[in-house]
Amino acid sequence: MEKINKLKSKFKEYNLDGYLIPKNDEFFSEYISNDKDDLKYISNFTGSYGLALILKKKNFLFVDGRYTIQAKNQSGSIFKIITLPFTQKKIKLNIKNKIIGFDPKLFNEKLLKQLEKKLSIKCTALNINLINLIKKKKIYKKKNNFFYDLDKSITGESVLKKLNNLKNFFFKKKIDVMLVTSSENIAWLLNIRGNDSDFSPIPNAFLLIDKQMKIFLFCDTKKINKKLRKKLNFIIILEISELENFIKKIKNKIFSVDGSTCSIFYKTIIKKNNIIKNEIDPVYYFKSQKNNIEINNTKKIHEYDGAALTKFLFWIEKNYRKKKITELTAQRKLLTFRKKFKKFKFQSFPAISSTGPNGAIVHYNASKKTDKVLKKGNIYLIDSGGQYHYGTTDVTRTVSLDNKSKKIKEVFTRVLQGHLNLSNYKLSNKTTGSTLDKIARNKLNKMKLDYSHGTGHGVGYFLNVHEGPQSISKLNKVKLKPGMILSNEPGYYKKGEYGLRIENLIYVKKDKLKMKFENLTYAPIDKRLIVKNLLNKKEVLWFNNYHQKVYNKLKKYMNQSELILLKKSCSNI
Repeated sequence: MEKINKLKSKFKEYNLDGYLIPKNDEFFSEYISNDKDDLKYISNFTGSYGLALILKKKNFLFVDGRYTIQAKNQSGSIFKIITLPFTQKKIKLNIKNKIIGFDPKLFNEKLLKQLEKKLSIKCTALNINLINLIKKKKIYKKKNNFFYDLDKSITGESVLKKLNNLKNFFFKKKIDVMLVTSSENIAWLLNIRGNDSDFSPIPNAFLLIDKQMKIFLFCDTKKINKKLRKKLNFIIILEISELENFIKKIKNKIFSVDGSTCSIFYKTIIKKNNIIKNEIDPVYYFKSQKNNIEINNTKKIHEYDGAALTKFLFWIEKNYRKKKITELTAQRKLLTFRKKFKKFKFQSFPAISSTGPNGAIVHYNASKKTDKVLKKGNIYLIDSGGQYHYGTTDVTRTVSLDNKSKKIKEVFTRVLQGHLNLSNYKLSNKTTGSTLDKIARNKLNKMKLDYSHGTGHGVGYFLNVHEGPQSISKLNKVKLKPGMILSNEPGYYKKGEYGLRIENLIYVKKDKLKMKFENLTYAPIDKRLIVKNLLNKKEVLWFNNYHQKVYNKLKKYMNQSELILLKKSCSNI
């Protein structure tokens, strides 16, 4: 509360009724460093998505359905928690016409207009971040932050080829200049990576390109060593601090900016002397369709990841009855199994290791305060992933700890049916994520059950674990294309009791003239939670065939005792 009171003490000085605090930094990344996590600092909320509104006498925290329970647990004593998206025409918070301050470098225009309309507030941009004024300055250890390049043999496409595709976009849309504000897109376009996130190999930067393909990279130039500078000799490299004045000098041009990652700060500067075209950054689409080299590398690292996860599942099964295993010790053990593979770099997101009522918190992160012991009779859910040279993984398995509940087994079987019916769906060139989302929920919905998150998200290639524009969700209308990687993760969560989820990564494979999904993830699904007589013959066949593939792919990584367990886990139901 002391931090919030310090913030409120600044309101009079800046003539404000309140202040908005987003989760993101100026690069709009999903996972940000502790020193830039203003939302966590002010609210204690640790989820990857959220927004706080601090008023003189009230505090609101907006989160999506994945984080409602978590937000109430972490911040509910000080904040009123409101679940997004905004479904009502107006949200009645009794704050009409309040003057709300914000940092224009941390907000895009679309979100701000939506907030003003739905909450009936007036937002005013400040030339300073108020959270920075009240923070105690901490010294954070700097890791090796150099950017580095990836060879064409790894990326499958040269920078030149990628720029040629971009040139066509400039011509088609009649664009003079484009400001690329997404670090993940810059990484893909220039075949570079960095160490600016704990969970994604992104290089924090901005990129300005004109229609002649003259390129300016704005970043912390200390992160560009001589070797990389030589490789990027076709690019002019400047400090981020120079971007503002650089844009101010550009006049009478047609600018392309992406509304989801271009801040109000830069958009306002561009708008002053130029015409803006709000276009979705085309790199999102280019990047989403993985080429053969990217897919083949991804397949290989999924073997390593599947082997690590499977060894971990066997370790849990052998030890939870006789040893004290907690959520935290379990997730650390899984990390040690992943680290045994040389290609593993780091986690692709904070592991979700949960048992009992914690499993009902969709994006739960175990802490010393919440850490639970894995107990006989319960359910254990582990959702985790890795960044490997080269590829990105994300997988969830739900484990029975000798659970006997018929209801849980019935619900799990319905979740499984949604998962495999999605995998087997006959794709066409018109299939979108919104169609697939209904398929995955169908069996649960017949039981009048549902889940509060999307069924799947796009996944990057040695990049962000959550990647657009494709997703399997109620509103996504992006048509699926060959090479797109998605997660397939239906689930069910009973508040205060348990959580169930099955997640594999799948990709769109072009087979002659047809498209179909092919699994990337191979790890056993717990047969003890399945009610076989609820499955039809086709579903049983799919399940048994899947496990035969799991066995064939992973047997070479197992020791003698693990091989016996793998055979048992992958036997027919």
